[in-house]
Amino acid sequence: MRSDSDLLLDVLDAIEAIEKYTYQGKERYISDELIQVWILHHLQIIGEACRTIPKKVQDSEPLIPWKGIIGMRNILVHQYSAVDSDLVWELVENELPDLKKNIERILNGC
Repeated sequence: MRSDSDLLLDVLDAIEAIEKYTYQGKERYISDELIQVWILHHLQIIGEACRTIPKKVQDSEPLIPWKGIIGMRNILVHQYSAVDSDLVWELVENELPDLKKNIERILNGC
């Protein structure tokens, strides 16, 4: 069984993997299928790690939208045909930076 810190590190590592390619901007993301798949894969990792983080940890961190993250993972895995590239880009651009800061904050307190 993986520790809470390991799961949080998985989230952080996946965010950093996404950042490797998102710096090139939305146009590059939209035009490059490999970048799209890379980002979707790492979003799935984030969602799966968050799904596995114990409820007591989730409850202690109300700033993190755990249910939304897990819900997005479920859509990516089970309703992949409904994935909207613009919505994914908005999430990457607007939500991941805050998630990264919160995960780093938690890890620094561990």
